[in-house]
Amino acid sequence: MPVIPAELVHAGGQPSAADLEASLLAGRTLLADTPDNLLQVVDVLQSYGEVLDAYSINLIHQAEKQFLNPFPVFRFLDGDLSPGRIWRHLCHDRINYEYAEYCMKVMLWHGTGGLDAYLDSPAFQENCRAIIARKTRRDPLLAVLHPLFREFLPELIRAAATTHALGQFWRVMSDLFLDLARAEAAGEVRTIEGVVEFIKDALVAAAGLPITYAVEVAGERLWVLPPDAGLTFLVDVAVPYVEAVFLRGTPFLGTVSFNAQAQQISPDQSTFAYGALFADPLPTMGAGIPPSLLMQDMYRHLPARLHRWYDERTRGEGDVRVKICMSFQKAMFCVTNAAIRGTFPQPLTASEPAAREANRAHAAAWALRLSRARTDALDAEAEPPQA
Repeated sequence: MPVIPAELVHAGGQPSAADLEASLLAGRTLLADTPDNLLQVVDVLQSYGEVLDAYSINLIHQAEKQFLNPFPVFRFLDGDLSPGRIWRHLCHDRINYEYAEYCMKVMLWHGTGGLDAYLDSPAFQENCRAIIARKTRRDPLLAVLHPLFREFLPELIRAAATTHALGQFWRVMSDLFLDLARAEAAGEVRTIEGVVEFIKDALVAAAGLPITYAVEVAGERLWVLPPDAGLTFLVDVAVPYVEAVFLRGTPFLGTVSFNAQAQQISPDQSTFAYGALFADPLPTMGAGIPPSLLMQDMYRHLPARLHRWYDERTRGEGDVRVKICMSFQKAMFCVTNAAIRGTFPQPLTASEPAAREANRAHAAAWALRLSRARTDALDAEAEPPQA
């Protein structure tokens, strides 16, 4: 694959892995602390929070009301089959739930963390057998499909479990981002450091929230993700989400060749770098990289203050989705910064050699991965060039 000159795809400076590691260990924020960055991050996260509210409601609706439906044609309507809702959906006057579905499939495919480990466990397989046995007694189509394709229904249940878990995760994150906007408006958050600390504290507070999921089948409530599985918000869903969606993602059509002989896509999923932190801010309107379906959803919910800020720069509305993508990447670096800070194995003030080495290894691993991302978004002066 030809190498694209860095100056064609990066708008600002790129700190090295060593620079990023030093910032993390010193407790500094990755994103420059400027008034413009604060405005962008808080307001784009407010918009994102509104969108995640809709995503969360829809994913939980899908997992609970469209469970084991092999043809979920109306899954994006949240149960509202009124003519007006269907017409707006057909006219695309709606949230792009395809992006939420993309995130779920990426989490399911990359399969990292405690949720994936449980989905491969004998306990989960036993849950699937009980659910399928009861469901196929009432559903002739599934009763025919299951003996022919033994892995089809268990895979649908795995997808439903991931869908519901992601919906629960986004419920927490939606509330967090909207609370952040309220705190900034009240003067309680005034800096990027304040943003990172606010997000870190909220993630730590939510870390132990249980992730559970049950379905109603023929009048009986059956567990898919039971409480005794011990799944929790941070380590079993949030960290796998960051790994799958922020970092790995999936190759977007048109960016690389899917031809196996071309060898442009690594066979090692752990080396994938197609997530939101690696996205070029181009308005392709696809669900993968760049995440411009999400940008369109956030455009529908932009706070007036951020909309005015965009209108005053470069091409105004002409490149607004590009601007949203750049602001979103700044915000996601702040969220990642908070997650890294909240998962250091030891306090950063620890002086014992073993503690310092554990923290250094934690920071070095993250810094190496982030150094290959769109770190030009961290530059205080990184803005689209004048038209």
